[in-house]
Amino acid sequence: LHCLVHPREPSEDSLVSRLEVVTLPSCLPGDLPVRRCARELQLPVHEWPHTGPVGQFDVGVVASFGRLLSEDLILQFPYGMLNVHPSYLPRWRGPAPIVHTVLHGDKVTGVTIMEIRPKRFDVGPIIKQEEIAVPPHCTARELEAMLSKMGANMLISVLKNLPESLKNKREQPKEGVTFAPKISIAKSCIKWEEQTAAQVIQLHRAIGSMFPLQTLWKGSTVKLLDFVEVDDVPGFADQLLNDHGAVPGSLLYHKVSQMLIARCKEGWVGIKTVVLKKKLTAVDFYNGYMHSCFQKNSRTVHQECRFQTLKLSTTKKTLKEREI
Repeated sequence: LHCLVHPREPSEDSLVSRLEVVTLPSCLPGDLPVRRCARELQLPVHEWPHTGPVGQFDVGVVASFGRLLSEDLILQFPYGMLNVHPSYLPRWRGPAPIVHTVLHGDKVTGVTIMEIRPKRFDVGPIIKQEEIAVPPHCTARELEAMLSKMGANMLISVLKNLPESLKNKREQPKEGVTFAPKISIAKSCIKWEEQTAAQVIQLHRAIGSMFPLQTLWKGSTVKLLDFVEVDDVPGFADQLLNDHGAVPGSLLYHKVSQMLIARCKEGWVGIKTVVLKKKLTAVDFYNGYMHSCFQKNSRTVHQECRFQTLKLSTTKKTLKEREI
């Protein structure tokens, strides 16, 4: 919205003379960020399925809207409707492309501006497309910020020469199609017996800012925050000499780094913060819940000191529907 508002400033070569916003109804307390932003920018706002005045705009622009659009609606715009999609299509069609990019460890991604086809998601012709390297250790939230700026600049470039941009559109390749379905809260449950340390870290980077990763501690659900790769923990390799008997979920406390170390299917992950009733540092969690187990030998695995996989019932709660 910000990128479209500035070109709306009156001038001889003004790009945007009129701009209105359509948002989805919010099922959460508080306002949707896009609606709040539109109001701050003093833009008219309509709530779906109402789409505002008919036949008064040249082109429609969609970003992360999540609703199929009818042919009748698309035909209201002489230049059709454009979608700013944060992936290098046809990879990661669907509602959660950034999360899946990070979750699967993609090295490159991009932004695609495409023409919307009626009643179908992310299959329209490509109008403009740019690729970008995914930075190492990048989280989904950090990648979203990068792609948002990139997409905004690309959109302005397309709108500045829209007839020519549409003339040069091309169909998406039939090869390399992948799908990025919505992520439910059940995805946040760490499967210690199935996931390697690298996969747990990747999961945290992909969804941790929206769904903190969860597990069981002696029958109680806990959330784990601030994961660290053990390669970054000084002196941890020495402690591994005493990990005989460790099973997935086994916990150790690393005194030097003041960090919990959890065993995965393969490898270990470091954890700095645990939420159990309230937020606890690793030191607090160790002193309150683990210390008695390790009084005799703080470097030996204890079977009762372990996380176990939490299994949630099937839920329809998704990233877009969860209160953040």
